[in-house]
Amino acid sequence: MNATYKAIEVSKPGEFSQVQKPLLEPGPNQVRIRVAACGVCHSDSGTVEGVFPISWPRVPGHEVVGRIDALGSGVQGWAVGQRVGVGFLGGSCGYCEFCRNGDLVNCRNQEFTGIHSDGGYAEMMIAKASGLMSIPDDLSSADAAPLLCAGMTTFSALRNAPAKAGDLVAVLGIGGLGHLGVQYARRMGFEVAAIARGTGTAELAKKLGAHHYIDSAATDPAVALQALGGAKVILITASGGKTIAATFKGLRPGGVSIDLGVGPEPIEITSTDLIFGERKVAGSLTGNPAIGDTTLRFSTLTGISPMIETVPLKEAAAAYAKMMAGKARFRMVLAINNGAG
Repeated sequence: MNATYKAIEVSKPGEFSQVQKPLLEPGPNQVRIRVAACGVCHSDSGTVEGVFPISWPRVPGHEVVGRIDALGSGVQGWAVGQRVGVGFLGGSCGYCEFCRNGDLVNCRNQEFTGIHSDGGYAEMMIAKASGLMSIPDDLSSADAAPLLCAGMTTFSALRNAPAKAGDLVAVLGIGGLGHLGVQYARRMGFEVAAIARGTGTAELAKKLGAHHYIDSAATDPAVALQALGGAKVILITASGGKTIAATFKGLRPGGVSIDLGVGPEPIEITSTDLIFGERKVAGSLTGNPAIGDTTLRFSTLTGISPMIETVPLKEAAAAYAKMMAGKARFRMVLAINNGAG
């Protein structure tokens, strides 16, 4: 086995470089993964742009699929050669207040993959066993990678939403998150309305499963939703407080807008719109590893897959730039020829 492996790391904000890193043994409760694919996600900007406090250099990437190459001491339930995934949440501690109460997502000692530790823009990586997810055999590594973040985020939000089969659910934004959100909403049995600017994505939205398409550049989306009876849930996949406010009155009484997009813009909603109709605004981060497993199984069972463009590891910087420029349709994936399958 080689003593080093290839990785793409960031040594300061915006500066990528290809390096050879020493191959390390996994520590207690850790595994070493031979990476097969890694999605390029907007949240990688937390590393690349230095939004989070970073100990440089750092390897980005938190949509990682590969095979376990080595087990650290104390690891149970996983085997060498098993295909696994790692998402944004690097693994819960198991002993803090939130973990003890079953809330693994909000673990006080949770580390973020690619931020607190090296991620998947590499041929190998070390991961905590408590953060691993199992990849179904019928799902390719490249297709599975975006489901570990974008997929799980949209699936978890809809799965935990108050909507029931037959209710109207709107998905705002048909991009990296939204194109998956529409698919999940349709397969869960909801009446689905897709909302985006212009007519360019109308046909695609219908192919993905939307029953209705609302062009927010041509009509007031809140009025359009009320004409359909009002949405029980609006899934906000585009960042920006104004997008939430613009659709909020499209909720039926008791409905909820669930925000998945992170941005600095405040959410401005009047107390009248909030109270009369008892509407709600909620945020949803992601899911725990069990929800990740369910996301992958549900995707396989229902034929849901992301729309991806694959590039080799050496083109990671270009893939990141394309994604950040909004030119990806819709998820960039690093396909790493690493014998991990």
